[in-house]
Amino acid sequence: MSVVGGTLTHVPRVATMTRTEVLRRRFAAQGLHRGADALAPRADWWASVPVLDLGVQDTGPDGAAWALALRGAPLGARTSTPELALAWTVRGAPHVYRRAELPDVARALVPLSESDARKRVADASKPLREAGIDVTDALVEIGRHMRRIVTAPTVKGEMSTRLTAAVSEPYLRWCTACRATHLYELPFRLAALHAGLELEPGTSPPVLGRVPSWPAGHLDRFAETVRTPPAERGVPDHLDLVRAYLRLLGPARPADVAAYLDAPAADVRRRWAELGDELVEVDVEGERRWAAADADTDADGGGSSGVVRLLGPFDLLLQAKDRELLVPNQAARKELWPVLGRPGAVVLDGEVVGTWRPRASGGRLRVEVRAWAPWTPAVEQAVDTEAERLAAFRGVTYAGRAS
Repeated sequence: MSVVGGTLTHVPRVATMTRTEVLRRRFAAQGLHRGADALAPRADWWASVPVLDLGVQDTGPDGAAWALALRGAPLGARTSTPELALAWTVRGAPHVYRRAELPDVARALVPLSESDARKRVADASKPLREAGIDVTDALVEIGRHMRRIVTAPTVKGEMSTRLTAAVSEPYLRWCTACRATHLYELPFRLAALHAGLELEPGTSPPVLGRVPSWPAGHLDRFAETVRTPPAERGVPDHLDLVRAYLRLLGPARPADVAAYLDAPAADVRRRWAELGDELVEVDVEGERRWAAADADTDADGGGSSGVVRLLGPFDLLLQAKDRELLVPNQAARKELWPVLGRPGAVVLDGEVVGTWRPRASGGRLRVEVRAWAPWTPAVEQAVDTEAERLAAFRGVTYAGRAS
């Protein structure tokens, strides 16, 4: 594959998949087809959860821990498990990773270019550029201050106050919500892991602490790494963001990955071309997409097996940027992804078949569901079974459906 005049070229299509096959493949690739507590007997269960390669977003009341439980992790496992770590990463959101891989994750998160760094920090790039400061250098500067400040667990507000006093005007903005001047939010969050800082799970407001045994010199090499081709950065293949997206949410288009990372499409297309024969072209309902060459594009995730999952609002399966493929109906997409207050998704073998919302009170959990089409008795029973698992996960009693 190559890029000619900004356009991706490739060998002729080598595989064909239907929409249903794509959704079932993603469902299986993410481990959602596993039985309850499938990995519980394994002392190192986290090693066999593929979504930890890309990071598991920890947003909402159930967050990453429920997403892991849905993929076969022990029901009682929490993100405070010592082998896991929480950090601000992709799009500035908190994600959970395998602790031992955090330095490699940080390398994988280094922007693909200076233009990529500008895109990832959004409106913070304009004042920096006007002051003649590269965003790459700004992230290093912010990271050094953060590292110096956090010598013990530090609440975000305290960190922000001290950081605001340490940097100059181009780094700062007036925040109407806080009625104060402080650092732009995305540079603050995106610099943290590169400074060797992680989040303490379950803290609100967030508390930052130092990652034990953080590699010396990571920040010193940051700008050089940005200028180094991704293939030469020493990132393990399974943590490479493009490869991981294609493995877990493919087949996909470069624009999908760019949207997921908040990166420029041109940078992602260049990375696409660098992967070359590692990718194969796939025809999905007449549309051109790509998958990892070692993925079984003939497989449909084991076919229809009647597996139902209650996914949280920010589950990785719902983070795919081809929402029109996942949910073709426009009205249903608006229901699943409103501007505020997202519901969870009821998913059957990879297909979203409705939404759900928890209704908790006095140690009892009810689940309000909305079916997009009539469910069979088997699906109805499976939804209640999953709701019972959610109640057990939360340590409360399932009290049935909410009216």
